[in-house]
Amino acid sequence: MRPLRIIVATADAERLRGALIVASAHAALGGAAALFLQLDAVGLLRAPIAAPQDDAHRAAGLPDLAAVLAEAQALGVTISACQSGLALCGMTAEALPSGVDVGGPVGFLQATDDNARLLIA
Repeated sequence: MRPLRIIVATADAERLRGALIVASAHAALGGAAALFLQLDAVGLLRAPIAAPQDDAHRAAGLPDLAAVLAEAQALGVTISACQSGLALCGMTAEALPSGVDVGGPVGFLQATDDNARLLIA
């Protein structure tokens, strides 16, 4: 199965939720999946992890954003935060959830070979 690599380009919690769900599905099917949160999207990882639509999701019997993130990580989805995004959001690497790496777009794209599917959310 081709690797799936997703760039989350905006600080939109629902785009992050969707990217995590798609990456989790891909990982559950046995594929490698990775997300890169670019610039201000990194702020979505600020504790406590929450999204404006979490109550609606919970009311529908669905997990909130924090649970979706934890499930993705448990399935082996790799998550990276933009180092410039950390500075932009006034965060440090220590403030990120456990298991989230710090890097840049060049490194993320270098790890994206011609066989990978690259999506932008």
